[in-house]
Amino acid sequence: MAGRWRHDDNPFEESDGDVVNPFSHPRPTPLPPEPVGFYNDIGASVDIPLDAKKDLKKTERELMAKEAELNRREQEIKRREEALARAGVIIEPKNWPPFFPIIHVDISNDIPVHLQRVQYVSFASLLGLVICLFWNILCVTAAWVTGHDPRIWFLAVIYFITGCPGAYFLWYRPLYRAMRKDSAFSYGWFFLFYFFHIAFCIYAAVSPPFFYVGRSLAGIFQSISEIGENAGVGIMYFMGFAMFVLEALLSIWVFQKVYWFFRGKGSEAQMRPDTASRAPPF
Repeated sequence: MAGRWRHDDNPFEESDGDVVNPFSHPRPTPLPPEPVGFYNDIGASVDIPLDAKKDLKKTERELMAKEAELNRREQEIKRREEALARAGVIIEPKNWPPFFPIIHVDISNDIPVHLQRVQYVSFASLLGLVICLFWNILCVTAAWVTGHDPRIWFLAVIYFITGCPGAYFLWYRPLYRAMRKDSAFSYGWFFLFYFFHIAFCIYAAVSPPFFYVGRSLAGIFQSISEIGENAGVGIMYFMGFAMFVLEALLSIWVFQKVYWFFRGKGSEAQMRPDTASRAPPF
C-alpha cells in the first residue's frame, strides 16, 4: 500500500541490519602510546663540564668584587662630599645647557631675590658675547673667501675659543660667587676683568684700521670698507657692528648696577625686600 511504511525503507539502517544514530559523532582514532621514562624521567640528564662550573664561579667572584669596589667608591665619594660640606665648599652640579650640561646656572635658587635681575642680565651678556664672536667668525670667513688675508680668520677663531670660556671663568663666575656669598674679593675680580670685557666690546664695535687692517673684527670702520667692495659681506659686518654695540651697552648697564650695589653696602638692608609688597631695587 502506498501509505504504509515498510521496514526496508528505514534510512538509518545499514546493510547488515544495525541502526545508525544520526546525532552521534565518529569516535576519534587514539594516538599511539609514547614511552615514559622510568620514575617519570622527562629527559636525559645534561652533564656540565667542570671547566664551565669553574668559569661560572670565577665570573661570579669577579662580579662580586666589582660590586664591592663600586660600593667602596660610592662611600668614598659620599665621605668627601660630606667633608666638603662641613668645610663650607659648595658643590655646583652642571645643569646648563640642558641638552649638554657644561656649566652650573641656578640663579633662582642660588642668588638673592633682589640681585637676580642683575645676574640674569649678566648671564645674557655672556651669551651675547658668545653670539657676537660666533657671528664675527662668519663675517671674517666671508671676507676671507672674497680674497682677504687668511690670517684674519685665524684671529677670529682665537677670539672665539679664548673669549667665551675666558669670559665665563674671569668675570661671570666671580660675579656669581660674589652675589651668592657676598665676597668682596670676588667683586673686585669681577670689576677688573669686566672692565676689560667692556673695553674689548667697544674696540670690536669700532675696529680701527690696523692690526691686519682690522678685518678680524666686524666693526663700523670695516663695515664701511666692506660695503664698497662687497655688499653682502658689508651687510654682515654691519650686523656684527650692531651686535657688539648692544653687547657693550648691556655690559655697561651690568657694571653700573653691580658697582652701585657694591658701594651701597651700608644700605644693603634697605635694598633687601623684607616684605612681600616691597619691590626689588633692580
